[in-house]
Amino acid sequence: MKKYIQDNRDRFFDELFSLLRIPSISARPEHKADMYRCAQRLTELLKEAGADEAGVYETAGHPVVFGSKDIGAERTVLVYGHYDVQPVEPLEKWRTDPFEPVIAKDPVSGEEAIYARGANDDKGQLFMHLKAFEFLLRTGQLRHNVKFIFEGEEEIGSPSLPAWVQAHKELLRADVILVSDTTMISEKVPSINCGMRGLAYLEVTVTGPNKDLHSGHYGGAVANPIHELCALLASLHDADGRVTIPGFYDDVVELSAEDRALLNRAPFDMEEYKKFLDIKEVKGEKGYTTLERTAIRPCLDVCGIWGGYTGTGAKTVLPSVAHAKVSMRLVPNQRSAQITRLFQEHLQRIAPPCVKVDITPCEGGEGFLIPISSSAYQAASRAMTEVYGIEPVPARGGGSIAILADMQQILGIDPLLMGFGLERDTIHSPNESYLLRQLFAGMESIALFYRYW
Repeated sequence: MKKYIQDNRDRFFDELFSLLRIPSISARPEHKADMYRCAQRLTELLKEAGADEAGVYETAGHPVVFGSKDIGAERTVLVYGHYDVQPVEPLEKWRTDPFEPVIAKDPVSGEEAIYARGANDDKGQLFMHLKAFEFLLRTGQLRHNVKFIFEGEEEIGSPSLPAWVQAHKELLRADVILVSDTTMISEKVPSINCGMRGLAYLEVTVTGPNKDLHSGHYGGAVANPIHELCALLASLHDADGRVTIPGFYDDVVELSAEDRALLNRAPFDMEEYKKFLDIKEVKGEKGYTTLERTAIRPCLDVCGIWGGYTGTGAKTVLPSVAHAKVSMRLVPNQRSAQITRLFQEHLQRIAPPCVKVDITPCEGGEGFLIPISSSAYQAASRAMTEVYGIEPVPARGGGSIAILADMQQILGIDPLLMGFGLERDTIHSPNESYLLRQLFAGMESIALFYRYW
């Protein structure tokens, strides 16, 4: 496929950039039209690549793109991806326009990369599947039926897709769900995710007095909602970094010493890790390595906190309300609905009577595991070994793709996560990018997967 990539390189960039220029931000209502524009562009690219059919399907939220190619084969691959992207703020941190993709050199390695929102997550990675499919079809090497499902709500928890999948089970019938929406362990050694964590995401609102108050007249006499919120959030971890919510760990499966040793065989350079993040020391649950903390252990993090006056200069007010966004990453066996309930009950129980606490669930999804003994996993491993010259390491992803657990349950088939992102790609952050060598290595690996499976 190397020659095919080289011969079509400029066309590939034109097509990918046409997707990256569309600000398909699912979290923002003002981008509703952009979601449809991006979905329509994907249907065009699917048809141009050789799909028999491709169309935009309505859901309760943003639309789904479905396409397929039936060659009468015994096996069918269902390719999953998402075309929605994260908001771009803080915009001032971007070195380039997030929706005007450019190819530039990485400031550290000097390698060429595409810089744009969605360059990696997930437009760049789903694009690899389109081009691998196109190559196999045009060169007469396609051995499997292929179906594509691209959604527009992954970045907001895929609220509409489970019902759509349930209603279209027959349309989506396949033998494996092939996904590229994850990150490798490092640039030095490739990896294949055999599991991911689930998610429970909530918003906490703490209300004190019925209006903002003069901090001189009332300060020291009336509860400050920001103070109380900070105290509540700080109490959710103990000195050993464990979450203090009763029942939080009840369903967490403790891995054996052998399984933990296998996980920690993956290459990891602590000094390089700290240097990349510009931190002096790591912090997390006592008794676990950094790799374990982000793979086999659940966690709780405050993702945002606000309240009171934050503008220029001084405004001496005691605020009426304070807010926080809280994310809990969950491991398999933990259920997002149960963890959400435990969080709500615990915070209400410990809240002081001087304030009122309201908790609004925002997102939820389950984690999952897949067997590394499956023929699909073995084919992916063989393909990546051929491309990278190194056998990929089985790993567990710390992030969440909630819909994959739903699809696994509804369709009765396992997802296979062949992700080619790297930590340096800074997905969800300013200056998101995707190395060209990873983009092309992904296309080659995916094409080889179809050969070996």
